[in-house]
Amino acid sequence: MTSGAAVGSSAESISLRRLARSLAIAVVAVILAPYAVAPFYRFIDPVSTPMLWRWVTGQRVERILVPLGHIAPTLPLAVIVAEDGSFCRNRGIDLGAMREALRQYDEGGDARGASTITQQTVKNLFLWEGRSYLRKALEIPLALWLNLVLPKRRIMEIYLNVAEWGPNGEFGVEAGARFAFGRSARDLDTHEAAELAAILPNPHLRSARIPGILVRRLAALYQRRAEEFPGRAACLRSG
Repeated sequence: MTSGAAVGSSAESISLRRLARSLAIAVVAVILAPYAVAPFYRFIDPVSTPMLWRWVTGQRVERILVPLGHIAPTLPLAVIVAEDGSFCRNRGIDLGAMREALRQYDEGGDARGASTITQQTVKNLFLWEGRSYLRKALEIPLALWLNLVLPKRRIMEIYLNVAEWGPNGEFGVEAGARFAFGRSARDLDTHEAAELAAILPNPHLRSARIPGILVRRLAALYQRRAEEFPGRAACLRSG
């Protein structure tokens, strides 16, 4: 009786170890999968996790893929001055912005966002919404990797095509431009581009179609910055 119980306990222990090992392998595979997939995004047009979630839950998704060359140059420049002024210079993360965000947090204030466009692209492609130390720990090395395996122009192209630009499943700037202004992204003027940049990162609370005071103020600021610093989008030039 005692011997049988010991054998059963040993078998159960082995099963638990196998289960734990299988779970550990699965977790490692999930963590490493984006690193294996990312280089192929140089040629393949990806979808975002928010898009996938809406599809799975039966919600509306509208996206019209457009290459960067078919988007008015005013738009990526406006996004850079609004979201990541060092985009063309940084390696996927901005350590200075992170330090400033941490300083503000330590002083008891509301820490401003410190995510680069590359980090936001990583979040859209591989991670989830919301703030957490776990997500940030996964996001930072992935952003460094994405910046290593993809050119800046392609990162921007992907970001503009997967970011959410409207309140009802409008993903990608083409869908966002048509929803907000009834025109293609290639026909946006500087002010319209600035208004679209101003609704990021939450088009559910901000609207370029019916801009409120905050959107109008931000758009004016971004338009002015774009006029003052046109060279910030130099890395996006083709050829």
